Amino acid sequence: MIEVTKERLRQLPKAELHVHLDGSVRPETMIELARAYGKTLPEWEPEALRDYMHVKDARDLVDYLARFDITLSVMQTAEALERIAYELVEDLAGENVRYVEVRYSPVLNTREGLSPEEAVEAPLRGLFRAEKDFGVRTGLIICGLRHLSPETSLMLAELAVAYRDRGVVAFDLAGAENGNPPKAHQAAFDLAANHNLPITIHAGEAYGAPSIHQAIHACHANRIGHGTRLFEDVALMQYVNDFRIPLEINLTSNVQTRAVTGFETHPLRMYYDEGLVVTLNTDNRLMSATTVTEEYWRAHRHLGFTWEELCDMALMSFESAFLPYQEKIALLEEVAEEIEELTESAG
Repeated sequence: MIEVTKERLRQLPKAELHVHLDGSVRPETMIELARAYGKTLPEWEPEALRDYMHVKDARDLVDYLARFDITLSVMQTAEALERIAYELVEDLAGENVRYVEVRYSPVLNTREGLSPEEAVEAPLRGLFRAEKDFGVRTGLIICGLRHLSPETSLMLAELAVAYRDRGVVAFDLAGAENGNPPKAHQAAFDLAANHNLPITIHAGEAYGAPSIHQAIHACHANRIGHGTRLFEDVALMQYVNDFRIPLEINLTSNVQTRAVTGFETHPLRMYYDEGLVVTLNTDNRLMSATTVTEEYWRAHRHLGFTWEELCDMALMSFESAFLPYQEKIALLEEVAEEIEELTESAG
């Protein structure tokens, strides 16, 4: 049996399908931008700010999301958005992430004068530049927000469709789940689906399996963000399995938001053993104080995943990417060969 180590997991080629731009800002960058833009921060030393932004005491998802007001305060210019997107890919490249889909809601970046279009084009510039510099394939996911009006979600879906062939790969719905069902935003998802834009929806994190049911059957979801409480509906879980709908699993943030009581009780192990398509992701590198490598390590340490199983999940992540089929197959062949070589050298 191959020993699982953090260094071996760092070398493993990985895909990151669920990471929020405004939840993954470097503390050093936040401080520089805050000084440049005259913003206030709770801490002015990088490590102190990093510790402050790490959510350790959230009562629920809403409490967890409160920290985003701080990062968003320095994300209101094109220069900041481009830089933060670029640096995120640079950080991911350092742990051999080969494909990433970065998500955010550009409506939150228009508070100081940016147009929605400028708020999309700026991070795309950062992603494209990072692709060339670090060799990481990238895509951008635009999010509607549950607590905003359905009309706002429709506008964001139209924006996502407009940039479909320019770097945007999917449309999403994020934000506080409880009391904000996906079907309230169905018009936005109908628009995205009618324009052949892939859809992923946050569901089954702070609310139960009915939100996943709505995401799939009313809102055309091709993937599910989190899906933590899918097990509450056995028939739906079988449907998700039968139709190979991927789950974007985020172990650390699920513990932080109390979606689960601890790592050991997370249903990831059960989902994998039942044959579901599961992927490991960070959600928010800053607020969760984590990396993709760390998420794989926690799956091993707390849920007993072996090297072979972790490699299998890595490949499932690439298989679940919102990439054109031909490009996906080429990327899969490349990383599968690399995984095989890494496994042989470890054995």
